[in-house]
Amino acid sequence: MMEMTYAEAIRDGMRVELKRDPNVFIWGEDVGKFGGCFGVTGGLVAEFPGRVIDTPISETAIVGAAVGAAAAGLRPIAEIMFVDFMGVCMDELFNQAAKMRYMFGGKATIPMVLRTPCGAGMGAAAQHSQSMEAWFTHIPGIKTVMPSTPADAKGLMAAAVRDDNPVVYIEHKQLLGIKGEVPEGEYMVPLGKADIKKEGSDVTIIAWSWMVHKALAAAEALAREGIAAEVLDPRTLVPLDTESILQSVGKTGKLVIVHEAVKTGGFGGEIAAFVAEEGLDLLDGPIKRVAMPFTPIPFSPVLENSVIPSEEKIIAAVKSLF
Repeated sequence: MMEMTYAEAIRDGMRVELKRDPNVFIWGEDVGKFGGCFGVTGGLVAEFPGRVIDTPISETAIVGAAVGAAAAGLRPIAEIMFVDFMGVCMDELFNQAAKMRYMFGGKATIPMVLRTPCGAGMGAAAQHSQSMEAWFTHIPGIKTVMPSTPADAKGLMAAAVRDDNPVVYIEHKQLLGIKGEVPEGEYMVPLGKADIKKEGSDVTIIAWSWMVHKALAAAEALAREGIAAEVLDPRTLVPLDTESILQSVGKTGKLVIVHEAVKTGGFGGEIAAFVAEEGLDLLDGPIKRVAMPFTPIPFSPVLENSVIPSEEKIIAAVKSLF
């Protein structure tokens, strides 16, 4: 095991896959000599000449070319600099990448990874701070990954690269500098397998990405008041580990779902609906959601902090169930 930052773990995961498979390559805006907008691809261009490629400033070209390369047998890792820019290339993603395998009867596969950073908390304002994961979970044919720890970031990268379907890999800007123990060499976390980040018996808190850390902080505070919260990290939203969710809710009887995206249309609603349909008898209270209000993300640090889900809001939601 080695201690790495989240960004280093993503880079190490890509490095391992580049070494393992000559069909893997990386491209995107400034991913080469500059090392990526947030430094995640730093140094890889020297290690893998000709396979870490700077592209024009065109999200449409980046994703469209990745789809074509994947269909031709390569395994591209394409980067879109901010998830907020994904709207520019959505046709290539949801009308082409997501549907080609189905429409060709399985004769064509699209083994591509689309990396993109998300999230608020950096004063980057309304066009560079969103959490848009629900967009991608609504599209059949796309898998959606949101790691919360360095180890998961590396392991899920390996699984995403090796998958024969398009995977949207969303990394949170607030997590890039956090450190953790990461296995060396080849390491894979399977897609569709949740992880219990903290065991508990009184309430289940489901959270992903940056919100996992806020949920863990809330769980520690709740423990001091005699409430044992279990924190479940889905790690992948599609495929979703519904079995682990029902097992946890069956143990605790209470459910709070936390995500940074706006509450309206957020993926938390999908999880809540699933539990209501398949596990209503497991619950002894209503399902609570903690999420961003239905508003653009403010530039003002004070206003931005006020809309991001906080430890205090999670604690309040949990306590409302007791």
